Amino acid sequence: MARKLTVAAAQVGAINRDTPRKEVMTRLLSLLDQAAAQKVQLLVYPECTFTTFFPRHLIEPGDDLESFFEETNDSATDLDSVARGPDTSALFGRAVEHGIDIVVGFAERCVSEDENKGKGYNTSVYFCASENRVIAKYRKVHLPGTVEPFTEPDAVNQLEKRYFTPGDLGFKAFRAPGLLGRTATADEGSGVWRKGTPGVPEGEISRRKDQGKGDPVLGMLICNDRRWPEAWRVYALQGAELIVFGYNTGANLPALWGSRKPLTPAQAEAQALHHHTLVQTSSSYTNSLFSISAARCGRDDADARYDLIAGSMIVNPQGYVVAEAQTKGDEIVVARIDLEECRQGREKTFDFERHRRVEHYELLVQRTGCVEPPLL
Repeated sequence: MARKLTVAAAQVGAINRDTPRKEVMTRLLSLLDQAAAQKVQLLVYPECTFTTFFPRHLIEPGDDLESFFEETNDSATDLDSVARGPDTSALFGRAVEHGIDIVVGFAERCVSEDENKGKGYNTSVYFCASENRVIAKYRKVHLPGTVEPFTEPDAVNQLEKRYFTPGDLGFKAFRAPGLLGRTATADEGSGVWRKGTPGVPEGEISRRKDQGKGDPVLGMLICNDRRWPEAWRVYALQGAELIVFGYNTGANLPALWGSRKPLTPAQAEAQALHHHTLVQTSSSYTNSLFSISAARCGRDDADARYDLIAGSMIVNPQGYVVAEAQTKGDEIVVARIDLEECRQGREKTFDFERHRRVEHYELLVQRTGCVEPPLL
């Protein structure tokens, strides 16, 4: 049975440090309107959608640092703070008008009275238009860069570790209601595992017969998370059919990434685009799922050091790019996808139930850094 969706990435071009929020919002709304004209059902915006990528700058408390954050009530029963905010609600309201689900990244500052009060997170939310509410939230786990600025005077900093706390919500897949119309539901029953299936108690109810028949299963990442295969695999083990993420990736950051040999700016940008494409296409293939990436791109503040790659794309479960950005500015990247295509890999090459051997993977959760075998 076909399970088709029209999806899109909302690529956003240069945003300067002093660009007014109202100007940014006008551009975001225009992209949403363009998506509506193409009958898009799900639109993915970039990381830190509403502002320039401020972690490149050293900003002291008391300066304009808080202007880059959205305050949220970090309550399990209230995920809608950003959707109701005075500077952001227009976007979510327009999404409801168009009936388009949106994924939005932003810098989050918790103001609730709990252990997270005052903490900053690099966050993304999934807003369901049909229910007019946020149904899922993700906080970036893999924060790149440093706490202190680089010593090189002309280096571009990456100070996410200074401004953000590593995400504490894990990689939780979720279902997005209303995108496919009629789907299987929990009260329609499941099949039973084949007798003798290793590791499954006799008589345990199986969900396998229901796989690929319910509302779409999604997972969110943010920027650097896409480079870590563990994140993709955790989502795939929950049946994710579509991974969505935004990013702000520098085109030439030798102080951050290093290089065995000096690269020209053009070579560095080509390499950054290659790595972006490589991790998205390979991870989509090895986990048998679709993925959508949305870039904040272009040259912020007319400064060659603050150049960000484009490369927004939609990738299918075979690892092919089915749609990608053609510019380095504001652009909608649209594709019609069929989630049924996920089943081929999951039932053959990457049938986890039959082929994974978890007894040999202990180091994945026991060790963080690399430890070589003893010298000969």
